[in-house]
Amino acid sequence: MIVLGIESSCDETGLALFDSEKGLLAHTLHSQVELHAEYGGVVPELASRDHIRYLTPLLEQVLSQASLKKSDIDGLAYTAGPGLIGALMSGASYGRALAWALAIPAVEVHHMEGHLLAPMLEDNPPEFPFVALLVSGGHTLLAYVKGIGQYELLGQSLDDAAGEAFDKTAKLLGLGYPGGPALAVLAEEGQQGVYRFPRPMIDRPGLDFSFSGLKTFALNTMQSAAQDGQIAQQTKADICLAFEEAVADTLKIKCRRALEQQGCNTLVIAGGVGANKRLRRTLAEMVESLGGQLFYPRIEFCTDNGAMIAQVGCFRLMAGETQPLEIDARARWPMQELKAI
Repeated sequence: MIVLGIESSCDETGLALFDSEKGLLAHTLHSQVELHAEYGGVVPELASRDHIRYLTPLLEQVLSQASLKKSDIDGLAYTAGPGLIGALMSGASYGRALAWALAIPAVEVHHMEGHLLAPMLEDNPPEFPFVALLVSGGHTLLAYVKGIGQYELLGQSLDDAAGEAFDKTAKLLGLGYPGGPALAVLAEEGQQGVYRFPRPMIDRPGLDFSFSGLKTFALNTMQSAAQDGQIAQQTKADICLAFEEAVADTLKIKCRRALEQQGCNTLVIAGGVGANKRLRRTLAEMVESLGGQLFYPRIEFCTDNGAMIAQVGCFRLMAGETQPLEIDARARWPMQELKAI
């Protein structure tokens, strides 16, 4: 079965073709970073319009990559939530209309389920069950994954997601948009031990997170270090390093606690922040100390993409799921509502 996947939950338009027997056939992505850069963040209306502008060209591109025609597509999957409702409706409307025109089944896909199962796109996928850390600009959560559609929420951020804290701190430092990657690059120039940021909520039981305080701590540190209202570049680098270490260390402590709590030694990292090199090194060392295994998708599949949607859509279509003509896009969509297959 060949499935076309469409991702349009926020500011990236991703399309991919996934074969139930051969795996991923082709994928393509359009990023809206330049479009939103001058505003310092995603403008929902602009995001929706840009998705509409690129969906057809990207469809033609992905079909060309796979040397296929529209008539070769057996099923279609689109992201239905969570995300920006206008952006979701852009991709969902296009996908549902295309499925109707081709007389093929369609299925809605949960954005976070796509991320959680993205490591299964690799040649050496993890086996169920495993603990998954989903860490991105919009979400930070720990889940126990027993199978497809079987997700037990272990903990989540009570305020800012880790990626959101990265972006906000980078904005305070004047690093531009998107801030997270820029902060990570500058952190490589930082000096160890100059600053130490707190590790929030590690002294409390449970697996919830809180990252908004790190942003405030960074602001206070900047104000203390400023001279005549200016902050030296090296000082910025030192603050970036201390911030990044605090986030990575906090996530490591909570991941270790989750693995021990579930009696599991397999950890999966997913989401955009999962591409952070320091976080990967920190978690790899922790998992190795436990004699466990660490899995994550390749860098291009950490951020939003069509491949993860096509894969999950294929799993669900093969299990007999289909979606009626009505589109039910949701800005919020608890994973607990998903059906196990």
